[in-house]
Amino acid sequence: MTARVSPARDLWNRLRHSGTALSAMFLLVPLVFCALFADLIANDRPYTMTHQGERYFPAFRGMLVDVGISQWPSGVAGMDFSRVPPEAAVWPPIPYRPSGVDLMDPLAPPSGSHWLGTDNLGRDIMAGMVHGARISLTIGIVAVGLATVIGVILGAVAGYFGGTTDLLINRLFEMMMAIPTFFLIITVSAFVKEPSLFYIMAVIGLTGWVGIARFTRNEFIKTRAVEYVTAAEALGASPARIMFLHILPNAMNPIIVSVVFGIAGAILVESGLSFLGIGVPADVVTWGSILNEARGNTFAWWLAVFPGCAIFMTVLAYNLLGEAMRDALDPKLRGRMKSG
Repeated sequence: MTARVSPARDLWNRLRHSGTALSAMFLLVPLVFCALFADLIANDRPYTMTHQGERYFPAFRGMLVDVGISQWPSGVAGMDFSRVPPEAAVWPPIPYRPSGVDLMDPLAPPSGSHWLGTDNLGRDIMAGMVHGARISLTIGIVAVGLATVIGVILGAVAGYFGGTTDLLINRLFEMMMAIPTFFLIITVSAFVKEPSLFYIMAVIGLTGWVGIARFTRNEFIKTRAVEYVTAAEALGASPARIMFLHILPNAMNPIIVSVVFGIAGAILVESGLSFLGIGVPADVVTWGSILNEARGNTFAWWLAVFPGCAIFMTVLAYNLLGEAMRDALDPKLRGRMKSG
């Protein structure tokens, strides 16, 4: 008797034997690592230092507890960490913050002190790339997460109830598809006094759910007439319980694929807006904002090459992962692979 394999483990077994999925993970794992540990990779505070015989952990304290240096002992409060002797401190591999301005070293090409060069304000590009990875992934995941919640709920209601409810929600689908997300964000930014990444995530999420909703609706239409749904209705289960506990787990495959592709699209939208200088605060360094500086400094090739490659590789990785998951989750494609 063969042991039953869980759906998640079965999916993982297929993905780890897929060259496309492995290529995507090869690109995404370093990106996720940079996003999670950006404060420990690029920071102008040392990991640890010795001051007047006492041991301090500035980088870890700044990352874990947002209390500010002003609450530290008087000997450390207001300290310029760049003046700490090297032998008394352990520094991150990139000893700069993305917002650290150095007007004495603007537009410096890649070198040993600045691996990817600096921008026109002397800010380290490598630090901006590392912290920009966190911003891009956060916007992609949060925006698509919001879109998934809205899309799944509306698609489930339309597919399960059908009739007039389905007709009205389909009209809503058509209306939302007529609204261009990119120009809607530009419009919202025009009415907002202080730009914020929150508005970008909210608008992308509130306008990007149509595809997920349509996939959910189609799966619910196919699934609502099967035996286990009829049995649940006969036992008196509520519509919400039937939709989200019985039907939805069996309709997740196309939704998961759509979510992966959606993250790539959200990252691309955010990069385009940052490139135009719209919706992103001026003090926030993103991949798109670094590209924006390259427009006025065409000789500084590093301002265009490195963030451009990062955006390209990230979107490519998510698209490859989406294709691999689509192939792994599609029963027809699985059947062809087995027969071949």
